[in-house]
Amino acid sequence: MSKRMIPYRHTAQYYETDRMGIIHHSNYIRWMEEARIDYLRQQGIRYSDLEASGLISPIYEVKCQYKRPVRFEDVVAIEVSMLKYTGVRITLSYRMINETNGDICAECESTSCFTNSDGKLISLKKEFPGLHVLFENLADHTE
Repeated sequence: MSKRMIPYRHTAQYYETDRMGIIHHSNYIRWMEEARIDYLRQQGIRYSDLEASGLISPIYEVKCQYKRPVRFEDVVAIEVSMLKYTGVRITLSYRMINETNGDICAECESTSCFTNSDGKLISLKKEFPGLHVLFENLADHTE
């Protein structure tokens, strides 16, 4: 059953800026990772518990369209939703909204796969059936 997710919030730090006085583009990818871990936590899944059980979920593809710059001390709300789940891969979308001025500053996606601790690709349906059902339910309720 899908539940309303609370956007992840990040306050832009001075060290994240570049010579133009805006947040360097590489930081948006870091924020996506923070938001992904928070998204899982809101589903009742602690990433550290996944790793302790031998499940790793590395990111292997990211897409990010930068729309408006973010500056030091701006607060960015990151809305995360699932786009696709196959049992072996999961794709999440990220909509980053600058709460300071209301601008959509970026729209992004990340795709990760599921591996064991040796790096071998695995199927959640076979190896982690409870997690598979949770992700299937989330995928069924995406827009």
